[in-house]
Amino acid sequence: MNHRSKSSAGRLALVLASAAGLAAMGISCAHAQSLSIVHNFTGGSDGGAPDDGFTMGPTGVLFGTASTGGASGYGVVFEVLAKGNVKVLHSFAGGSDGATPNGRVIRNADGVLFGTTTAGGASGLGTVFRLAGTKETVLYSFAGGTDGAVPQAALIMDAAGNLYGTTSAGGPAGNGTVFELIAPKKKNGKWTEKVLYRFGAGTDGATPLSAVTMDAAGNLYGTTSMGGAYGYGTVFQLTPGSTWKETILHSFQNGDDGSVPYAGLISDAAGNLYGGTTQGGSAGGGTTFELSGGVGHWTLTTLVSQAGWGISGSFRDLLLDESGVIYGTTHCDGDYVAGTLFKLTPSGQGWTYKLLYTFTGGSDGEYTISNLVMRNGKLYGTTIGGGANDAGVIYSFKP
Repeated sequence: MNHRSKSSAGRLALVLASAAGLAAMGISCAHAQSLSIVHNFTGGSDGGAPDDGFTMGPTGVLFGTASTGGASGYGVVFEVLAKGNVKVLHSFAGGSDGATPNGRVIRNADGVLFGTTTAGGASGLGTVFRLAGTKETVLYSFAGGTDGAVPQAALIMDAAGNLYGTTSAGGPAGNGTVFELIAPKKKNGKWTEKVLYRFGAGTDGATPLSAVTMDAAGNLYGTTSMGGAYGYGTVFQLTPGSTWKETILHSFQNGDDGSVPYAGLISDAAGNLYGGTTQGGSAGGGTTFELSGGVGHWTLTTLVSQAGWGISGSFRDLLLDESGVIYGTTHCDGDYVAGTLFKLTPSGQGWTYKLLYTFTGGSDGEYTISNLVMRNGKLYGTTIGGGANDAGVIYSFKP
C-alpha cells in the first residue's frame, strides 16, 4: 500500500480502498481483554468500512454511518441496539439519493439526524441529508465549481438549526469550501446554501477533510490537510461579518508540530483548541497539539508525537472528558500497523501519554479511522477493516 500519494484526498481514498482487501492477521494482543467487539460488520446489508465513529443520543444510543454495503452497496446510516446488533435506518441508493457517507451524523433535540455523503446527489458530487426516523431527505446537492464538492466530514448545528460544514473540493481553485446551510423559516421549506469561504491558491489552506467547530461568538475554527505557508496544512479561523474573514492560526511545517491534519478541532472551557496531525512530529507518526492564547496570539504546543510514518497518525477528532483527559486514535501507528488508542492526562505543566491499546489488524479490527465517544465509562469506536468479515468492527474499551 502506497501511503505517500501526493494529495490528501487521494491518500484517504487509497487507505479506504486498501483496507477492504486486506486479510485478517489473527495475531493475539497482550491486553486484548480490555477491548470487546460489539459488532462485526459483514459488508452486506448492515454496511461495511465504518470510518467516522459515532454520535451518541441522550439515552446513550449510538448512531453512525458505514461507507459501503447496505441494500445498494452505497453505504448506510445505522443505530446500535442494546446487544450490539446494528439496525439500518437508511441504505443509500446512489444517484440523486447520495452515496458513500464518510462523516458521522449529528442529532438535533428532536432526534433528527443530519449528515453528508461524498458522492451522489443531483450532480454526483455529494449531498447534505436529513434522516427523521427512517425517512431520508436530501437537503442539498453540491454542484462543484464555486459551490464546493465532495464533503468528507460531519456537520455542526447552531442554536437556530443552521448547519455548517466543509467540502474537500470545489471552489474557484478546487481547494474546497466552508459552507452554511440555512434552515427554512417554514416547515417543509427549502434549505439554502451559503458559501462562507472558498479556499484560494494554497497559502490560505486547501482540502479540508474535517468538520468545523464554533465558539460562543460565532467564529468557526477548522483545519486544512494541505496548503498554508509550507504546504503541510493549517489551522484557520473564520470570523463572521458581511464577508467572512479567514485568519491562519498556524501553518504546519512538518517539524515537531506535525503535518497534514485530517482531524478537526475540539475546545475546552477556556477556549483552547486541540487537534491531531497524521504525520510529522519528532517521532514521524503525527502529533497531538494544543493551540492556546487567542485574539491574534495563538501558540501551538505539541503534546505528544506518535511513533510512525506517512499518514499513520490521527484521522479523527479527539475526545475531551469532563476531567480534562484527552482520548484519541491513530490510523495505522502501532506494532501491527493497524492503529492505536491512547490517552493524555494533564500533569502539572505538561501531559502524560499512555498507550491504551494496539490493534492487531485481525479479529479486533484494522485501521481506526474513528472518533471516540464515552458511554458508561467505556470508549466506543469503529475500525474500517478487520474483524470476522474484514469489513470493520464496532469496539468498546474500558480505559
